[in-house]
Parts: sequence; C-alpha cells; structure tokens
Amino acid sequence: MIRVVALYKQPEDVEGFMRHYEEVHTPLVRKIPGLAGLEVTRITADAFGGEAPYFLMAVMTFPDRETFDAAMRSEENRAVAKDVMGFARGLVTVMVGEDVE
Repeated sequence: MIRVVALYKQPEDVEGFMRHYEEVHTPLVRKIPGLAGLEVTRITADAFGGEAPYFLMAVMTFPDRETFDAAMRSEENRAVAKDVMGFARGLVTVMVGEDVE
C-alpha cells in the first residue's frame, strides 16, 4: 500500500482554514482516481509534552504503486495540488511512503 501523508502547521485563521479544507479541499481529494482511503486527524498534543508542531494530518492510501502513479498524473490530482498551494502554501509538508509489511 502507498500512503501520502500531509502534515499541516497551525494556520493563523483556524476557522477559515478548516472551512476551506472540509468544503473545498476534501471533496477534491476524494475525486482522485484510485484513492482507497482518506483519514484526517486533528493533532491535539505532542506525546513528549509541549505544543505539537502540527495542527492537522491527512493520510491518503492507494492499493499499489501503479494505481498511485496513475493517480498522481491525473487531472484531479493537479486540481488538488493547485488548491493546496492556494490555501496552505508554507503550512504543508507532503510525504509518500510504502508499507513494508
């Protein structure tokens, strides 16, 4: 399984950020072909105490590399990338991982 993990730093306008994330961004993500799952987690604490370095985590899953590669080339994914750079530039870190077991 391939996972795309997006970590978002604390936005200045939490309410506006979440409204855009839920009403615009998430529906765009759900249109990506081959997407097997989407989990969104609001980060509430740092496990070692103190303030958490991130505000929100999203994990998108794809069943295999071929499906993932096709999804990343899709028009739907281009729309997602354009949107995230519009509302979360400077706030988001995106990583790709592959399950090992």
